[in-house]
Amino acid sequence: MRKLKFRPCGNFKERYEQDIAIFETDFGRVWVWVGLVLLLSSVPFIAGSYTLYIINSIGIAAIAAIGLNILIGYTGQISLGHAAFFGVGAYAAAILATKMGFPFWLSVLAAGGIAALVGMIFGIPSVRLKHLYLCIATLAGQFIIEYVLMNWEGLTNGPAGIILPRATLFGLDISGDQSFFWVVFVCLALMCWMAVNLIRSRYGRAFIAIRDNDLAAEGMGIPIFRYKLLSFGISSFYAGFAGGLWAYYTTSITPEPFTIFLSIQYIAMIIIGGLASIPGSVFGAIFIIILNETLSRITEYIMNTGILSGIALTVAPLREFVFGLAIVLFLIFEPRGLAEVWRVVRSSFRLWPFSY
Repeated sequence: MRKLKFRPCGNFKERYEQDIAIFETDFGRVWVWVGLVLLLSSVPFIAGSYTLYIINSIGIAAIAAIGLNILIGYTGQISLGHAAFFGVGAYAAAILATKMGFPFWLSVLAAGGIAALVGMIFGIPSVRLKHLYLCIATLAGQFIIEYVLMNWEGLTNGPAGIILPRATLFGLDISGDQSFFWVVFVCLALMCWMAVNLIRSRYGRAFIAIRDNDLAAEGMGIPIFRYKLLSFGISSFYAGFAGGLWAYYTTSITPEPFTIFLSIQYIAMIIIGGLASIPGSVFGAIFIIILNETLSRITEYIMNTGILSGIALTVAPLREFVFGLAIVLFLIFEPRGLAEVWRVVRSSFRLWPFSY
């Protein structure tokens, strides 16, 4: 009797290691590495100065958005103070560099650690508060840190801000757009890798259990307060690390950018990109930064050319309206964000010409 041979019609996971693998196939792994090498080797030489500025801003914002997604998307802890922790990292890096002579790499790492400590302090109310009440507590933290940055002039120089020294790494000047591009995207790749592996670990599974049902998680033996504080610390570390990079990239900082509106932008990034999705955080950062720059350019064009000058002052504050509208539209039509759109597109190519 002839033995029938069956061909596999899908990717079947037979071991736990396969289930938690980052890449399902060797092709996907090779494709990512090739794409990363091409990105790092071609973009800095092709793109202009303004384009590199936009790309670097996207990379820094994506690092901070990944941290917020770990807190909100994976742990379910709502925070409106992410911009404040970003500002703590920026000022920590600036103070360490100017007053203590720390080198670039140590200042940025220490900025992430200091922001993590501050974030864990403001995360203490999470032991008793949830949902809207926790949101209000983190909003209070946002205003407290804003006040400190603006009025503690002996440490932060108040409204005058701080001018940072030029960033150097191993004796090389990396303060330009082109050289800083490599630093930002190497850091982004490392931070993405760390976040993906964190979610696959027991800590990430504990975060997800707390998000889904904290009472059931506590019943299973998960110390929820400890893990909530850890989530606040990790999220704030990402924000502080990104803030340190941003401070060195802009070479001078003042308290004005670290407002509640910046926190809303980060929340918009993870909602539009996709909650509980590391790639979604990157997609959301791309969308929001490009949208922000587009609106700024349109407003600048209208005000400089005099076209429709009567409504120029009305167009200028429309950014808040557009951000809110984008969030509402994504919540209605695609609640899982751009990450789900990318998954559908990728699956369509993989299954073509079939529709299932």
